[in-house]
Amino acid sequence: MFSKKCSYAIRAILYLATLQSNNYIKIDEIAEELDIPFHFLTKILQILTHKDLSITRRGPKGGIALDRPFENITLFEIAYAVDGEKYVNGCALGLAECKDDSPCPLHDQYIAERDRMVTYLKATTIGEMSKKIKHLDLRLTKDYETMEVEA
Repeated sequence: MFSKKCSYAIRAILYLATLQSNNYIKIDEIAEELDIPFHFLTKILQILTHKDLSITRRGPKGGIALDRPFENITLFEIAYAVDGEKYVNGCALGLAECKDDSPCPLHDQYIAERDRMVTYLKATTIGEMSKKIKHLDLRLTKDYETMEVEA
């Protein structure tokens, strides 16, 4: 459903939210904990920074942090920042000219599902997801047992 890039972006933002720290977190730490290739994660985080979802700082105390409270960031904002129009106007088959007057074979069924998903993504915040991760003890990192989050 999500592209790999989008999935990584959501996981990285969720990781930052579960830490509940105002400190900058090293990108290599995030890459290691989430088992995401460092250079790929760096490119993804550049996109999120450009879209005002995260901020970066260089230097020994540098890294990345959320640009605003995680309670105010929706899954849709992340998905849209990374994958663009796909979540609003995309075709199930990836056709560029899929419209009501020139539909693909999946068009009618897909539109309803896509609209439902967009509504869900717009209504779901990183704050809600972070609470769910903690409350249900859900897996986010590669080393599930060793991840420590503040209660």
